[in-house]
Amino acid sequence: MDKELLDMDACSAHHLAIRDTMDVLSGKWKIRLIGSLSFGKKRFMELIGSIDGIAAKMLSKELQELELNGLVKRTVLNTKPVTVEYELTEYGYSLKPIIKEMASWGMQHRERVIRAMSVKEKV
Repeated sequence: MDKELLDMDACSAHHLAIRDTMDVLSGKWKIRLIGSLSFGKKRFMELIGSIDGIAAKMLSKELQELELNGLVKRTVLNTKPVTVEYELTEYGYSLKPIIKEMASWGMQHRERVIRAMSVKEKV
């Protein structure tokens, strides 16, 4: 097979994999939810408290999507009133190194932007 064609196939597969990842993790809240749950189980209201600005309806939707993709496990406890806990699955925990790298990149990017802004202010 032609090397150029192999390179194009590899590139297409790479782009498809990135698209699949972004389809699962895209949006304003999913990565933040995974980050919050990476510290352990949380109840619905604890998640609302840990993620500034998320509405209950949106949290419910995002949790359902994460559960559908096998990243989050929902457990209904036999209490009165009923208590629901959410936690990352083993598969969900596989994202922890990726989230950690994203956080590291985000901190570096923030520092870079702040430095660039301070240079502009001096001019």
